[in-house]
Amino acid sequence: MKSFTRRSALTLGGAAVGWFAARGLGSDLPVYDGVKRLGGEASSAVLMNDASGLSAMPIHKHLILTESADNALIAALRRELAEASSEGRPVNVGAARHSMGGQAIPRQGTALTFDNGALELDSANRTYRVHAGARWSQVIAALDPQGWSPAVMQSNHDFGVAATFSVNAHGWPVPFGPMGATVRSLRMLLPSGDVVTCSLSENADLFRLAMGGYGLIGIILDLDVDMVPNRRLIPRFDLMPAANFPAAFRAAVDDRTVSMAYGRLNVERARFFEKALLITYRETPDQSDLPPAPGSGWVSRAAARLYRAQLGNETFKSVRWWCETELGTVLGGGETTRNALINEPVQTLDDRDPNRTDILHEYFISFDVFDAFLEACRAVIPSSYQEFLNVTLRYVAQDDQSALSYATTPRIAAVMSFSQEMTARAEADMQRMTEQLIDLIAKIGGAYYLPYRPHARLDQMAAVYSGAVDFAAQKRRLDPHLVLRNNLWDSYLGHL
Repeated sequence: MKSFTRRSALTLGGAAVGWFAARGLGSDLPVYDGVKRLGGEASSAVLMNDASGLSAMPIHKHLILTESADNALIAALRRELAEASSEGRPVNVGAARHSMGGQAIPRQGTALTFDNGALELDSANRTYRVHAGARWSQVIAALDPQGWSPAVMQSNHDFGVAATFSVNAHGWPVPFGPMGATVRSLRMLLPSGDVVTCSLSENADLFRLAMGGYGLIGIILDLDVDMVPNRRLIPRFDLMPAANFPAAFRAAVDDRTVSMAYGRLNVERARFFEKALLITYRETPDQSDLPPAPGSGWVSRAAARLYRAQLGNETFKSVRWWCETELGTVLGGGETTRNALINEPVQTLDDRDPNRTDILHEYFISFDVFDAFLEACRAVIPSSYQEFLNVTLRYVAQDDQSALSYATTPRIAAVMSFSQEMTARAEADMQRMTEQLIDLIAKIGGAYYLPYRPHARLDQMAAVYSGAVDFAAQKRRLDPHLVLRNNLWDSYLGHL
């Protein structure tokens, strides 16, 4: 039944491209957690890549840890930290490593991948305790039969729970903020080897640093996270001029009957960002006998073809917009469930073209500057060399917890997907376009998201993330040997 509900509207209309990742954050890319050993038996050189396919870096070794978050795992982690520290090597813990600029890769260091889906429900407190390395697909699989759903997760289910907290990714349920705001507490191993419990009431400074701290503060072991009841939902579709979207979106967020909401903008160059589509979900009267949450179906796979047909073809961009705003509203008007909406793998939209890669951008703007945001995008994106395929608009509540908050006010998050040639020319053009967009969006008080390509200038990063200097100082205090490192530290935070 799901294939003609939300998936018809989304995937037949081009499918949601989230991040991240997070992110949500986003569409998948040819390289997912790419590890390649070089030089045959005579060499121990290893290259690790991420979702961009453009971040290949040499690492010392890659270990997959499957132990539960108990004394054996802690002892193993302490050994790796001590060894790396004595040899002057960095350590980084990851899951899917879907970020696009080496934010989860330790250059010449030890890459640790958690692969453990242990989860325990506490229905009385509406929480679940989960191993840091559990993927969201495992969380949904455990919660769904019991009638529960993650309060916030990334828009796709492939990513690790602690990784989502570490990049402070958001989803599209409303009226929530980033996923970190739904974490009650966590246990973390510090670079010193000490295990600490962190929350807003216990070691609150460490909690705020770790939330969106990209694994630079400590190694998360497990987390206590909020869950909400799974619900049967029905969508509503509203097409409007793009200028009307902020008011309509704000009204939807403030409407207590709306539990999930997102928007789209048209991407044809001739009418770029002129129209918006708002999709909202409300509970149905009948909440009995909810069906199990299925995974990706044939409609999602077929829609990927339509999504890819936009590449270099303005006509197909118009066709896709028609499918989403006309056909999708007819076929996608049926009932679905909350868990069905989020139980989708990111690789549904995988390009699988070795000569191209999907690159995500994400910008966060206050509701009152949405028109200026549209103008900034119109001034920069259509004239670029990049193929722009999609933008999804989501809500992010104000985040006063994370030290590196990107939502200092309630924000509209614009998640953008580009298809980029894997050439030096395309990479240079992407960097130029990114710098221009960040300059314009920063002028209107907006922010850009850190897990993507490292194209921002250092001064842009410092200006947009006003807490970055203090974060770097706290990092040096907690980790004087800088054993927990990645490219975000090497390229940006370590220079502040």
